[in-house]
Amino acid sequence: MTRPSAAVLTAGAIGVLGTGSCLPGDVVTNEEVGTPAGVTPEWIVERTGIRARRWAKPDDVTSGLAATAARTALTDAGIGVGDLSLIVVATSTPDSPQPPTAAAVAAELGAPPGTPAYDLNAVCSGFVFALTTVERMLHGTAGHALVVGADIYSRILDPADRRTAVLFGDGAGAVVLGPVRGRGVIATRLASFPDHRDLIRVPAGGSRIPATPESLADGLHYFTMDGRAVRAFVEDHVGPMIDDFLHEHGAPASGERAPRVHFVPHQANGRMLEKLAADLGFPPERAHTTVREYGNTGAASVPVTLDHTASRLAPGDLVLLAGFGGGMAAGLALLEWEPPPPRHT
Repeated sequence: MTRPSAAVLTAGAIGVLGTGSCLPGDVVTNEEVGTPAGVTPEWIVERTGIRARRWAKPDDVTSGLAATAARTALTDAGIGVGDLSLIVVATSTPDSPQPPTAAAVAAELGAPPGTPAYDLNAVCSGFVFALTTVERMLHGTAGHALVVGADIYSRILDPADRRTAVLFGDGAGAVVLGPVRGRGVIATRLASFPDHRDLIRVPAGGSRIPATPESLADGLHYFTMDGRAVRAFVEDHVGPMIDDFLHEHGAPASGERAPRVHFVPHQANGRMLEKLAADLGFPPERAHTTVREYGNTGAASVPVTLDHTASRLAPGDLVLLAGFGGGMAAGLALLEWEPPPPRHT
């Protein structure tokens, strides 16, 4: 396929103009999380591939991490907050149930009054769900949007639960979407599997089980996960969904005629990702991870990893973003990587 001239914008094409991330400064070792959970650092590495994670300080909030990542993305894109048509924050650990965390991010960034700002919760799939919906809202316009994935999971972990306490870190990642040369966001696919909704959950704190002294005493405010069932879900649903999606759009992970596709998945578990990438045929140099250093950062993991990968991407490379998690849900987005279009001063 002939690509458009670099001087011409494809009508309606929306892509990533800039990326940014924010990881808290406190490095938490495997020994620190393993001791309360009753496991050794070696046990954690063997089963997860994680060697460290970052946890927020007591006075950090999700909106603060999100705003820091957003500023970096705006700078990278070369635009100001006043150029944004929309601000969306994907999170399942908001500052508070109300108002939306995105409103706090908009205020901290100094967004003009009237700029729409809202949250989206699809748990660890949230960033790809948000990117998909925002891209469609911008399609055919000259607008720009900020899409952030941010979570502070350290606040909802049971330190004694080895299935969860050793996995998660805190962080935020952001992208600026807007008109690009070439194809930008080529295709997306979203899917939910609600029959599996109880595999990942926080039981209390909503209308079903309101927060009470009793629910706190019973630990119902903690994040819970059936790790083995989640792994089976990824193998049974996510892997085949990705393979079908890539072949549908002429971008298989491997093969003699395969294009250069980079894989940026949700950083659920390092060992799981190694198997998933190998099963799909992605060579190690094109399966990008940050889980070793940062753990599973929830909705932030895809944009954080994309930000850390951006310097290795060349114009025209294809990038597959794959989010999956609670709901259960999965979201895929295939991008053609391009530098931003020329800007007129």
